[in-house]
Amino acid sequence: MLLPDDAVCGEDCLNLNVWSPELGAAGLPVMVWIAGGAFEHGTGAAPMYDGGRFARDGVVCVTLNYRVGADGFLYLGGASANAGLLDQIAALEWVQGDIAGFGGDPANVTVFGESAGAMSIGTLLAMPAAKGLFRRAIVQSGGAHQALPADQAERVTRALAAGLGVAATHEGLSAIPTGRLLQAQAALDADLARDPDPDRWGGEAAVSLMPWQPVIDGVLLPSCPLDRIRAGAGAEVDLMVGATSDEWRFFLAPSGAIAHVSAETLAAVAKAYGLPVDAGLADYRAASPGATPGDLLAALQGDRYFRIPALRLADAHANAPSATFMYEFAWRSPQFDGVLGACHGLEIGFVFDTLGKGVEPMTGADPPQALADSMHGAWIAFATHGDPGWDGYDTGRRATMRFDTVSRVVEDPRAWERTLWEGVR
Repeated sequence: MLLPDDAVCGEDCLNLNVWSPELGAAGLPVMVWIAGGAFEHGTGAAPMYDGGRFARDGVVCVTLNYRVGADGFLYLGGASANAGLLDQIAALEWVQGDIAGFGGDPANVTVFGESAGAMSIGTLLAMPAAKGLFRRAIVQSGGAHQALPADQAERVTRALAAGLGVAATHEGLSAIPTGRLLQAQAALDADLARDPDPDRWGGEAAVSLMPWQPVIDGVLLPSCPLDRIRAGAGAEVDLMVGATSDEWRFFLAPSGAIAHVSAETLAAVAKAYGLPVDAGLADYRAASPGATPGDLLAALQGDRYFRIPALRLADAHANAPSATFMYEFAWRSPQFDGVLGACHGLEIGFVFDTLGKGVEPMTGADPPQALADSMHGAWIAFATHGDPGWDGYDTGRRATMRFDTVSRVVEDPRAWERTLWEGVR
């Protein structure tokens, strides 16, 4: 595995870890990490999430766990929705009440996360129940776009219940042992991947191939998170958001699948996403002369899942009275003969300054420590006083810090991609 998943199955899962420079300290900035894992995997206890380097540098760091998969995002109507997000809110409420005992300032909390953790944060920005629980947010490879309408979430619930042979009710599903539930969950994932028919699953679950997501239940999550942020939700929160340059290579390069993508598959994916197939793929080819269909699929998928949602979140927040910053992580890993590139999750070891703590399958044996120093320092600066060290983002310049062995600010990077995806869900 490129990213270790040290999760232990069981009911005793709602816990967190705290690193503090000094228990007797007071008023230190607090950073709370929400791990990713497609809303189905992941743990805050992975070695690369060791918060000791943040504590070394004067920050109280918290990593939390939350329920995932059916346990965290099964929708049964009423008050049953979004248990995993409620777990995150409960942890943030604990931080507000107790972090001062660890030297932290509850008025200066930054929540940060990657992938589904970042998507969770984009959703928390839009949730009334999370208002006031954090002052700043860092969204790494995510946005405010992954949320299922209630009717689509109900379809997923019915499919799971049918696979188990029980009624799609709280009583029917709660009687299922954990091991059997996980088996049925895996079978549902495979069924969705094999037959992603929107008429069966609903549009968002079918296109994203993610059956477990935050649910727009009308109460905890009143409407689409991005729409709420555009309307002013989260306007009081300073935001930093970004993505890696080659996100989807994480999912295609290690298996070698990137070398076996056909032009027909590439066109079918572009069509499924609602892109103008001929013109859109011509733009991708023009930007990467000599690229294989696998290279182009990786670029297209990375845009759909991560880069474009990050841009849309930054745009939605750009007119808020609080700050907005944008970054891109562009350092290319030498792993898999360089095919891995600046892939999904690669920046995490640099942000935590935990190079050498289980990230070597992604980074190789000799990643640039100077880049970790730079990124780790920028995250701390943002959490401390709301300024990571480069110009803020607006919809005119679109200033973006591109992190690499030589880092620099670029304006409106790959504007053609942003234009191509305008109006595409």
